[in-house]
Amino acid sequence: MTAEPLIVSDPKVMMGKPVIAGTRITVDLILEKLGSGESVEAVLEAHPRLTREAVLAALRFAAQVLRSEVVYPITRSA
Repeated sequence: MTAEPLIVSDPKVMMGKPVIAGTRITVDLILEKLGSGESVEAVLEAHPRLTREAVLAALRFAAQVLRSEVVYPITRSA
């Protein structure tokens, strides 16, 4: 028995960006909010349709995507 995925991508929803199933809340929005210092609780409060499980699914999805990407070194200019 397979659970329904929490992260989905549909070309008709948010131009195909990965979103939380049943919402228009994109994975990148969740990552941006967490990356800017918002707490999970603040994100959940701002988006009542989100669940903690969905936020964690977004983080797992992002990690999985990054694992499969080719990573190029970033250099700093002096």
